[in-house]
Amino acid sequence: MKKLYFAVILCFLFSNGIAQDAVISSPDKLLKLIVRVQDGKPLFSVTYKGKTMLEESPLGLTTNEGDFSTGMKYLGKDVGRVEKNYSEDKIKKSQIQYRANRLSCSFENAQKKQIKVVFQVSDNDIAFRYELPVWGERMSCFVEKEATGFNFPESTTTFLSPMMRPMTGFARTAPSYESAYSADAPMIRNTPNKGGYVFPGLFRLGKDGWVLLSETGVSSLYCGSHLSESSEDGIYSIEYPDPKQNNGFGSSGAAIALPGVTPWRTITLSDNLKPIVETTIPFDVVEPLYEASQKYKYGRSTWSWIVWQDNSMNYEDQVKYIDLAAALKYEYILMDALWDTNIGRDRMRELIKYANTKGVDVFLWYNSNGPYNDAPQGPRNKMSTSIERKKEMKWLREAGVKGLKVDFFGGDKQETMRLYEDILSDANDYGLMIIFHGTTLPRGWERMYPNFVGSEAVVASEMLIFVQGVREAEAHNATLHPFIRNTVGSMEFGGTLLNKYLVKSNEGRNKRLTTDVFQLATAVLFQNPVQMFGLTPNNLTDVPAFEIEFMKQVPTTWDETVYIDGYPGKYCIIARRHGNDWYVAGVNGEKQTLKKNVKLPMLAGKKVRMYGDNQNKEAYTRDLDVKKGGSLEIEMQPGGGLILAPVK
Repeated sequence: MKKLYFAVILCFLFSNGIAQDAVISSPDKLLKLIVRVQDGKPLFSVTYKGKTMLEESPLGLTTNEGDFSTGMKYLGKDVGRVEKNYSEDKIKKSQIQYRANRLSCSFENAQKKQIKVVFQVSDNDIAFRYELPVWGERMSCFVEKEATGFNFPESTTTFLSPMMRPMTGFARTAPSYESAYSADAPMIRNTPNKGGYVFPGLFRLGKDGWVLLSETGVSSLYCGSHLSESSEDGIYSIEYPDPKQNNGFGSSGAAIALPGVTPWRTITLSDNLKPIVETTIPFDVVEPLYEASQKYKYGRSTWSWIVWQDNSMNYEDQVKYIDLAAALKYEYILMDALWDTNIGRDRMRELIKYANTKGVDVFLWYNSNGPYNDAPQGPRNKMSTSIERKKEMKWLREAGVKGLKVDFFGGDKQETMRLYEDILSDANDYGLMIIFHGTTLPRGWERMYPNFVGSEAVVASEMLIFVQGVREAEAHNATLHPFIRNTVGSMEFGGTLLNKYLVKSNEGRNKRLTTDVFQLATAVLFQNPVQMFGLTPNNLTDVPAFEIEFMKQVPTTWDETVYIDGYPGKYCIIARRHGNDWYVAGVNGEKQTLKKNVKLPMLAGKKVRMYGDNQNKEAYTRDLDVKKGGSLEIEMQPGGGLILAPVK
């Protein structure tokens, strides 16, 4: 009778999915992930320090070869460990040790076709993807959609940016990841806006902690994805691109060869914000796709277009900005749209030679488009096809150009991801670095593509020129980026604007509403290995000399990044190390003065140079000694900032 009783109990457990649980913890044992099958549906849930961070959330995908989201049977698991040390000089940290526990769960659908879901769980990070084998004679398939979702507790608030509607905006170039984030918004379920939200997305689980969602490892072999609106059950699902993107050209799913894999979905979580700011998970789980053709040089750049706009794209004004770069000891100048018609190729060669005599190298702007949008700025139709692209890049190499800024991409389809990769790969062959503008989120690209040096994908500095509301929200927005957009990828913001009015005359309109020290602080707060700063020639004489001296010394690459204090949408203070030099930068997005006692162990007992704003929001600097315990009283004005820098 006892044997029969236990047999009945076991049968009951397996039929209800209880005995099918697969469990894995992080190396520090604080994070736990559980995978199970319930009523034929694979599910996962996550706890941290015993508190629920994700309730049971769906897994699975649908292909033209079968449905792998329902009618699934759990077959078993493999477990292992991942250890990797690597160097990467383009992200927030140069030397990385990645340690994770690995769980591979095998499932079978009603047609006896199998897939795996592979999880890598490190301290505070989860990365997972689907692995599809060869099914008999079938060696390719089309992934139509995913069931993957994220089920948050009911009290969760969100920090999300809406996906822009396709083929809208300037010259039908959207979506370009340039919608603002809403801070601490409630989860809105089943709303009429079906566009969803871009990656990354940040979620606050009341007093229990924080969760950051994103994806990485997207190449030409897959499409980019985003988050859906919240369902009635409070689940945010993975969604593939809107079919209307790219003027309707290209599929919204992903065609893959078998065996094949999806990109990694990433989850960073903790009971505090430090792991969110410091995570390297977008780069930990990917590898370089090709070798760098040369050693690429990063640095700072001048850029006439941001303040002086289209009219500055002439030979004389570009000479002024070359001279500005030389005076600032900057490595580059970016010459923006319309150079091909306003300056011409022959005179551009002369400009490049002149820049080189001043120790300045050149980035040039290009339009990405062939048939995808209506943007009229040139050069056009040079990046969209292989033959024209290689001809153009051959000319660029011969002319001495070091990098390109390629603009106006409109979507996340696999077709567009293939164009990104083709541009990057061809550019590497010709020794050219690439910045993308009007673009999607970079998804591990700093590591995957050696010559990739940043993307916009944010409400960036150009919107400060064009929109009063963005100027009014500048400080608020700046406090969001280190926690959300900039924590998962390099962000070419194009900032540090020292004109009082954001026009060439520096008077009359487009008044800047943040302080000078706020602007200086963003040079540290925003991370990108090549920074296009918005300084103008008049700034050499019309701002305090110590501000220019700071901008001459500020690095653009970092060996370490440390979260100090902050709350997204209110204020942010972080520290970054370049070699032996620590820089601490903070900005205040609130309407009142912020006073804090902060712990700065990296500066304990050291002399530093502080840059701050007085009560009139005027910049000042002074040298001070940090206490041996590393504590320091700081103050930031509304819309103001703070910097602690090495004394040089």
